Amino acid sequence: MIWQQISHWTCLLKALIFSLLLQPLMTQPSIITQPNFVLLLADDLGIGDVGCYGNDTVRTPNIDRLAREGVKLTQHIAAAPLCTPSRAAFLTGRYPIRSGKWHLGVNCEHRNDHCHHPLNHGFDYFYGMPFTLISDCQTTEEPEMDRAFRRKVWLYTQMIALATLTTALGRLIGLFSVHWKTVTCLALFSLLFFVSWFSSYGFVRYWNCIIMRNHEVTEQPMVTERTTSFILRESISFIERNKHKPFLLFLSFLHSHTPLLTSEKFLGKSAHGLYGDNVEEMDWMVGQVLDAIDKEGLKKNTLVYFASDHGGWLERQEGKRQLGGWNGIYRGGKAMGGWEGGIRVPGIFRWPGVLPAGKVIDEPTSLMDIYPTVVHLAGGVVPQDRVIDGRDLMPLLQGTVEHSEHKFLFHYCGTHLHAVRWHQKDSGAIWKAHYVTPNFRPLGAGACYDRGFCPCFGEGVTHHDPPLLYDLSRDPSESQPLSADTEPLFDTVIEQIGRAIEEHRRTLTAVPQQLSVYNIIWKPWLQPCCGTFPFCWCDKEDEYPDAPSLLTLLRKTLNPTVKISRDEVNLSFHVYRILA
Repeated sequence: MIWQQISHWTCLLKALIFSLLLQPLMTQPSIITQPNFVLLLADDLGIGDVGCYGNDTVRTPNIDRLAREGVKLTQHIAAAPLCTPSRAAFLTGRYPIRSGKWHLGVNCEHRNDHCHHPLNHGFDYFYGMPFTLISDCQTTEEPEMDRAFRRKVWLYTQMIALATLTTALGRLIGLFSVHWKTVTCLALFSLLFFVSWFSSYGFVRYWNCIIMRNHEVTEQPMVTERTTSFILRESISFIERNKHKPFLLFLSFLHSHTPLLTSEKFLGKSAHGLYGDNVEEMDWMVGQVLDAIDKEGLKKNTLVYFASDHGGWLERQEGKRQLGGWNGIYRGGKAMGGWEGGIRVPGIFRWPGVLPAGKVIDEPTSLMDIYPTVVHLAGGVVPQDRVIDGRDLMPLLQGTVEHSEHKFLFHYCGTHLHAVRWHQKDSGAIWKAHYVTPNFRPLGAGACYDRGFCPCFGEGVTHHDPPLLYDLSRDPSESQPLSADTEPLFDTVIEQIGRAIEEHRRTLTAVPQQLSVYNIIWKPWLQPCCGTFPFCWCDKEDEYPDAPSLLTLLRKTLNPTVKISRDEVNLSFHVYRILA
């Protein structure tokens, strides 16, 4: 009886202790560990393209919902105004000048030897484009890759061919006394010259516009009309497959990068032409991903992040049509060094129960902060053998600290430092000094319309000594540069920023530039090919349906009251073929 009473009280004591241990977890959800991560990154999206950042004509209800249910950052800064270095910083937490390059691509001698494929950078699964989306991927668009160079070599080819035909004709009619061996050599040279450039540029769509699943090429060339639906399908399928364990989904949108791949049901629906249609489709995709999270009951333990890799591309036009984004009140855009329009991007976090809803933070933050934030929440430790420039954002997002940890942010264009931002926390001022700025053309324009792309160095930029200085807290549009005559703290600020640059440069070490000429030229022996090179074309996407679609189809097949669409009839043929 005594042992029974002791056992009874022991059980009660254990239950009490267990309930006390659980109570903080239920009352303080902020200490939940190892959430799921869904990172949504747009391409070339301007901060002014999103409703919750002031746009009232492009419809982005799903991105706006993220902002209402989470935290919106108003000074979220890309580490570079171009895709490749910006994404390098996003994925490593470091200024891109420290890493050389971290991007997609498969330019490696051996699959596991310094290969840029995502599977060689910690990801367990990959689906998408390993290369950059370009206009060549759409047969209806004018070729984009090295457009000017291609025009030149095509002109040279025509000139050589004309010279060859003229020589041959002159020999036939006796106008020229040349040997047929000379004519043959000239014809052979003409052919070799044509083959030398057409073998790569004439098949850009086959070499560059491919879809891969892990290391396997599944579409070559990609079928652009269905790329969006396939990427969305893979994303939702990934969430469904991994819902019982912590996962990280990095969905890197092809939207809103040219050639603006847009599904038919969104064409002509927006008030801003093809670009607006493309942005609204991307917003719809965001909604589909959020619905999948909700459907699986993962909303409260999933951190969702949305941003763009940099600002909108102002020079991207077709006639009077604007095919690039809008950067709101901010000056400049993509590839324009340190101008705010090219580096200030949307930044939204949502984690219900952990992060406050509807909060707005005006402190300087960076895309580099995502890496240490995710590592911390996943229970890991950032590498100690290298400089990590990003900072864990959770204290700022949760409101346990008032200010961002960033004191200085350095704005590079390629390997060239163009500008520096200093957050003077005691006064609230945000000083920004421009040492180099691109030359906008024509005069008075707000972009490099003469080039189509602003350079980082050379004759296309201006060096400033003393630098152009702005206080972004008073002049976010960078329209009124300060001087020693108009700003009493001018010399002090420039001196302080100069010391920060010296200290920053002492932390830099030389790294191989993976965008060197040798690394970027086409190497046929490294070309991903789903056939026997050079006969590289295939479409494996229709061979095997994804598991959720197959299960859904089987259920419908067993239930004769459910109607089956034409696409599912095609799918049933594949099911029959597999089962047979």
